[in-house]
Amino acid sequence: MTNQPQPKKQEIKIADNIPGAEYANAMQVNHNKDEFQLMFLSIMGGSGKVTGKIMTNPGHYKRIVAALSENLKKYEDQFGEIKEATAPEKEIGFKG
Repeated sequence: MTNQPQPKKQEIKIADNIPGAEYANAMQVNHNKDEFQLMFLSIMGGSGKVTGKIMTNPGHYKRIVAALSENLKKYEDQFGEIKEATAPEKEIGFKG
């Protein structure tokens, strides 16, 4: 029997400025050569707000997409096919 080192457990802390979950019903994705930017939005009626912004590198973005696809498949296997929500009827703009 060999004594192989046990993998170290990673401790992940939630930043104090993240109070809880935010609802998002829309998302915009932009990219450049070095990163992907994901902006999550909550749109109600004629207005909305940005509820979160994530920037990551292309390699991590690809892993995120794979994880989302895998979880979507598991969800639909368990609960049935999800019908895609309709897209916003007009373009979303931002005020500075």
